[in-house]
Amino acid sequence: MENKKNGNQDCLLEKIKSPSDIKRFSIRELNQLANEIREQIVRTVASNGGHLSSNLGAVELSIALHRVFNTPDDKIVWDVGHQCYAHKLLTGRLSSFGLLRKQNGLAGFPKQSENIHDAFNTGHASTSISASLGLLAAEMLKNGSSSNSRSIAVIGDGALTGGLSYEALSHAGHLGLPLIVILNDNKMSINRNVGGLSKYLSRLSMKARYQSFRRSFDSMAKKIPFVGEAFFNSIVRFKRAIKAVFYNDNFFVDLGFEYVGPIGGHNIQALIEVLTDVRKLNRPVVVHVITRKGKGFNHAENNPDNYHGVSSFSVDDGICDKNIQGKKSFTEAFSNSILEIAEKDEKVIAITAAMKSGTGLTSFAQKFPNRFFDVGIAEEHSVTFASGLASLNLKPVVAVYSTFIQRAADQIIHDAALQKLPVILALDRAGFVSADGETHQGLFDITIFRSTPNMTILAPASENELKLMMKYSLEDELTKKRAGPVIIRYPKTICPDEISSFSLPIEYGRGVWVSKNNETENTNRVCIAFTGSLYQQVKEASELLKKNGINADLYNLRFLKPVDEDYLTDVMNNYKLIIIAEEGMREGGFCEYALSLALKRGVKAKIEVIAAESSFLEEDKALGTRDELLAINGLDGSSIAKTLQDAL
Repeated sequence: MENKKNGNQDCLLEKIKSPSDIKRFSIRELNQLANEIREQIVRTVASNGGHLSSNLGAVELSIALHRVFNTPDDKIVWDVGHQCYAHKLLTGRLSSFGLLRKQNGLAGFPKQSENIHDAFNTGHASTSISASLGLLAAEMLKNGSSSNSRSIAVIGDGALTGGLSYEALSHAGHLGLPLIVILNDNKMSINRNVGGLSKYLSRLSMKARYQSFRRSFDSMAKKIPFVGEAFFNSIVRFKRAIKAVFYNDNFFVDLGFEYVGPIGGHNIQALIEVLTDVRKLNRPVVVHVITRKGKGFNHAENNPDNYHGVSSFSVDDGICDKNIQGKKSFTEAFSNSILEIAEKDEKVIAITAAMKSGTGLTSFAQKFPNRFFDVGIAEEHSVTFASGLASLNLKPVVAVYSTFIQRAADQIIHDAALQKLPVILALDRAGFVSADGETHQGLFDITIFRSTPNMTILAPASENELKLMMKYSLEDELTKKRAGPVIIRYPKTICPDEISSFSLPIEYGRGVWVSKNNETENTNRVCIAFTGSLYQQVKEASELLKKNGINADLYNLRFLKPVDEDYLTDVMNNYKLIIIAEEGMREGGFCEYALSLALKRGVKAKIEVIAAESSFLEEDKALGTRDELLAINGLDGSSIAKTLQDAL
């Protein structure tokens, strides 16, 4: 950390109960407050995990916004929301900040139910301009043009690569309402930004001289005694003429926005002065702010992508807590698998949407730079781009979090499945996800895409099975037949120890037996069928049942679509009771399909299903660990065992 506050100084942060409290602070005190906020964020994230670099970069900006604007009358919408920690501290949440991202604690993203100063719930990128424009239009419709309320969208240069943001900019420029867009430019989203937009913003950053001239000119003009409207208009025309001679208008101006910037994002006084002027404008404006991701914590400044989203770590040395040494995550297993296949097959292409490190593609990008594409925060484009590659017999793999693939549903259906193009979708963080709340749960992919024709959905239980499924999808019959897109979904957790069944060859539409007792009569036999990510929980349930004299066969489904229905029907007919456990939504998921199949085929076995209830997770429970979330939804080992015993 840098610039720690003097031990004799009062703690300003403890005095803040609402944003209005900072309006009486001097600039010196506001700078002290920025240091205190940074220290609080680092200590809390070091303990709880969370988004560090992005929040440290937005501290002074948050202070300046709350100094100039008056929430909740003025609405601040934080894009993605992973830079809102300072905002939470400035809105009176210090006492509960220690429970950030903990069950029954503060959310890691803005949450309207948590505080009146959170204007809109966010968790996915590129939504802020649309939401802010909607809030502003609503205010104008309710209170007329006399309303003095302002709506502010704080969007990062990474989120600005998302197509939704451009749709909103176009509409906002057309409406001409006094929307304020704060472009927080730190040259990064999660990994370093790529593409034309990043280069464009860099060129805009070179135009600071004009803005400096403009502010100096405006300051001088204000000191000239008023001599009539004609004189004022001549000053405005003269200023525009100077700009026209030396500078071209930019993209934002062409859309109908006033453009201000770039402004140093860590200079509180400059930010306050600019925002005070901007607040008076009665037309849409973009304020371009330059910040440094990870500001104030050396480890995060030097490696901002590594400290974007972190688990608990040591403040002194920045080393993350590795609770399980030597264990491999499913993300690492995917990384190793695609590298191994790509070394043998030059047709394999890797694509990500601004998540190179998060999806495990860093090594691939280093080894095969010409076959790696980071498209920015643009999941829709990633899928259609991959479809174009697949149409000419390349083998694209799109690696994305399950929660983010929701945005590409139309492209998967229309551009990949309809044309039977073999696009591989590697869905990380499928199922329950720790600490990030309801916006980041990977619970919808099965429900959304099981009904899609020409779709294959696979759920590996281990590293070996993930590797088999990757090879099956890229090297075997699915690609040759152009059967359509393939989803391989896997959780954010550690891979289990391997067992022999996980290395058995893939059979189309069928799973594998983890354990099976052929000696018991059908009338007494019980079975637990499960999606691969639940292997550890099902194994625990089996061990608990054995202690009570119950031997349950375990069937790893592997295929969630398509399914060999004759084979699955035979499986169900061989048992008195079957439990089907699915780490996904109940409604429209595999469990519901299996029940429908059993009814259609006249299966006599009693079938019980366990899955996430078809509703969003309750806000106070969505912040738990994966194990806690599984337990809440009846999918931990003891709950699965109890469900089976109760059903008997």
